[in-house]
Amino acid sequence: MQQIARSVALAFNNLPRPHRVMLGSLTVLTLAVAVWRPYIYHPESAPIVKTIELEKNEVRSLLPEASEPIDQAAPEAEDEAIPQDELDEKTAGEAGVHEYVVSTGDTLSSVLNQYGIDMGEISQLAAVDKDLRNLKIGQQISWTLTPEGELQRLTWEMSRRETRTYDRQANGGFKMSSEIAQGDWVNSVMKGTVGGSFVASAKDAGLNSAEISAVIKAMQWQMDFRKLKKGDEFSVLMSREMLDGKREQSQLLGVRLRSDGKDYYAIRAEDGKFYDRNGSGLAKGFLRFPTSRQFRVSSNFNPRRLNPVTGRVAPHKGVDFAMPQGTPVLAVGDGEVVMAKRSGAAGYYVAIRHGRTYTTRYMHLKKLLVKPGQKVKRGDRIALSGNTGRSTGPHLHYEIWINQQAVNPLTAKLPRTEGLTGSDRRDYLAQANEVIPQLRFD
Repeated sequence: MQQIARSVALAFNNLPRPHRVMLGSLTVLTLAVAVWRPYIYHPESAPIVKTIELEKNEVRSLLPEASEPIDQAAPEAEDEAIPQDELDEKTAGEAGVHEYVVSTGDTLSSVLNQYGIDMGEISQLAAVDKDLRNLKIGQQISWTLTPEGELQRLTWEMSRRETRTYDRQANGGFKMSSEIAQGDWVNSVMKGTVGGSFVASAKDAGLNSAEISAVIKAMQWQMDFRKLKKGDEFSVLMSREMLDGKREQSQLLGVRLRSDGKDYYAIRAEDGKFYDRNGSGLAKGFLRFPTSRQFRVSSNFNPRRLNPVTGRVAPHKGVDFAMPQGTPVLAVGDGEVVMAKRSGAAGYYVAIRHGRTYTTRYMHLKKLLVKPGQKVKRGDRIALSGNTGRSTGPHLHYEIWINQQAVNPLTAKLPRTEGLTGSDRRDYLAQANEVIPQLRFD
C-alpha cells in the first residue's frame, strides 16, 4: 500500500504545474459534493412547532421563590397560623403596633433593621431628630407598618414625661411631634385571687388590658398563666400617670404571684428589664441557629419580597438553610410545642412558643420528633430536615416571631440568661427592698 502511495505521489509531482493545480481542485470539489446534503425548502409545508404550556404553579416551581409558601390560599394560611388563646386575644394592644425596650448596645438601626425596615427609612428618621441616634437603656420605642412593610409611625418614650412621635408624610418623609406629660405619677397596688381565669381576675382587680399584658410578659419565663389554678394569688405594683382624675399611662414596677404555695417575683430595673428578687435574669437563653452547625443560607429574610409571577408582596418571613435531608433540627430555646403536623405548602412543620413573646417555626421537615403540648429544652431534637411541601430542594425554613411579628433570625436580638452585677445589682437590690414589701397579699 505504501509502494502504491509513493508511485502516485511521484507521478503527481512529475506533472506540469497547471495540471497539478487542476487535478487538486477537482479532488476537493469531488469530496465536497460527496459530503454535502442540501436543504430543500418547501413553501407549501409549515414548520412543525410544539408548544408546551406550564400551569401557574409549575412556573413558580422554576423560580427561587418557590422554596417557600407564597400566595397560599386562605384556608392553608389559616391552618398554618399559630393557635391563640385567651391571653393573646384579651391582652393585645393596638392592632399592628410593635414594641421594643432599648437594651445594652442597641441603636435605632440595629433595632428596626431586624424587623426588615429599610436603612433608608431609618436614615430619614434620624435626619428629622438627631436625638434618635442616642437611645438610652430602658427607653421604649413602638411602631406601625403599612401592609407593604413600610414604616408608618414610630413612637419614642424618652422618659415618663416626654414622648416623641414620628409620622410618615405624603412626600415619603417623616414629621416629628412631641408631647410632655403634665400629670402626676401615683403608685397603686392591685391584688386578687385567680377564679375562672387570670385575665378575668386581673380585670376584676382593676388592671386594664395593657397592664395585664405587661404582667404576663414580665412573668412569662416563670409561669404559664393558662395553667394557674383557682385560688392562686397575685399582687401587682403599678405606677400610673393621673391627669384630671383619669389614668393616662402606666408602668409596671413589680409582680408577685403565688401558685401551689410557691412565690414568684418579677421586679423592674433601671434598664427596663425584669429580674427576680435576687437580681438574676428571668429570660431563657436562645441558640442562634436551629442546627448543631451552621449551614449555607440559600434565601434570606425579606418582608418586602415581590412575587415575580403575581407582582404582589409575598414576604419571605424566615431564612432558608440548605442542608442534607435527615439533618437533626434543634429547638433554639425552652418552650412548648404548639404545632407539629403536615400542612400544605409548609410540608411537615413545627411551631414552638417560648414564653409569651417569642415563637419559632421550622418548615419542610422530613420527620417530626415532637407532639403538640410537649415541653422542650434548648438544644432538644424536634425534627429531621427534609424537602416536603412546596420546596425545590432539601432545606430548612426557619422563622422567629417576636410579639407576633416576624424578624430576621440572623440579626434578631435574642434573649440571654443574664443577671445584674456590681453597682447595678446593688442599686437593684435596694429598689427591690422597697418594692417587695408592697406586694403583700393581705
